[in-house]
Amino acid sequence: MRHTFTAMSRKQKITAAGVCLLLLAVAFYFYMGSGKQKADGVRRELPEVQVQEIQRADMQRHIVLSGQTVADASINLAPKYNGRIAEVYVNLGDWVEEGQVLMVQDLGDLDISIAQNRAAAGAARADAREAAAAYNANIISKRNAYELAKAKYERQQYLFSIGAISQDTLDSREAEFSAARAAYEVLANQVSGGEPAAVESKELTAVKQERATEALQKQREDMILRAPRSGVIAYRNAEVGALAAANSKAFTLVDTGHINVDCTIGENDAAILSPGMAVNITIDALGRDFAGKVIFVSPAMEEDSKSYKVRISLDSPDDSVKAGLFAHTAVDILQRRQTIFVPQSAVLSRNGMQYVFVLLADGTVEQRAVKIGLLNDESEEIIEGLAVGEKVVLNNQDKLQSGMKVKVAES
Repeated sequence: MRHTFTAMSRKQKITAAGVCLLLLAVAFYFYMGSGKQKADGVRRELPEVQVQEIQRADMQRHIVLSGQTVADASINLAPKYNGRIAEVYVNLGDWVEEGQVLMVQDLGDLDISIAQNRAAAGAARADAREAAAAYNANIISKRNAYELAKAKYERQQYLFSIGAISQDTLDSREAEFSAARAAYEVLANQVSGGEPAAVESKELTAVKQERATEALQKQREDMILRAPRSGVIAYRNAEVGALAAANSKAFTLVDTGHINVDCTIGENDAAILSPGMAVNITIDALGRDFAGKVIFVSPAMEEDSKSYKVRISLDSPDDSVKAGLFAHTAVDILQRRQTIFVPQSAVLSRNGMQYVFVLLADGTVEQRAVKIGLLNDESEEIIEGLAVGEKVVLNNQDKLQSGMKVKVAES
């Protein structure tokens, strides 16, 4: 190869050198052009951002409520006492009125006990009357004997004073008088509150028997199970001849005369939601809307769910609305009139501070600290740091620095 190059003529050497220079020039041209294109590309690729102009407006909170329809009441009914079932008067799905008899337990043994206690009460009353008659007769007799002995003793005292009788005779009459007085006072001192003790004891025995009779009558009434209010029988576990256990559920009564919707909400929503608000409830299973009203917002957080309960009353539901259907609604509540607020995406947090990027007139952005007021699911109120007419950046803040030029998206 070295020999070949040495043998080349001068003209050939000049030609080869020209070709090399040409190739170097072409390579340099393309290299410089590519670099320029890359530089132009860097200059063209400015961060693209969306902005929103600040205006004063009413700030509202959008609250979504969802839950299930619930009946006005769902009551489990159970017998109070053990007993065999004698009659069942309703079936599953029956509509019943308040006070209607649902089930009767066997009352035969109880009726016998009531009759026995009633007879015992009557006998006690008779004993009380007999004791009263005996006491009255006895006290009259003792009072007469006392008064007679007193008169005799007083005469004897006079005769003794004139020397007509001896001291022994006077002492004998005094002893008779003392005995008659003691016998009378024993009966008289038995009286307390207008009744002698012997009579009062008999009467209290009669009252005790009467109260026992009333207790048995109340037990008899409790063994006839009645509907506490109007509604539909949604559960039945009672058959004639079966033994009904005390406090064991026999029926479930559901009052569908009125339907509510129970929902749960967080603490921020509970702070501004209040009873009386009108809402429009959608029940998906029926594909219909119903007018309603918020009637209850729980005053305290429920410990198990860490939420607040809300009850909505449906104004005029029909028979198609049953308990357990999914329902939902939403309400918009005014938080602040004519205030400044921005989308949540515009606000960034760093080291416990909140800030936004503001688009300046020269196309650059400025990082600015702000003070936050009210919040909702979409927006945050700005109470310090922004003015009406300024434009705040909504996206791509992680690519921005103060003084950086940006490209504003047309949207």
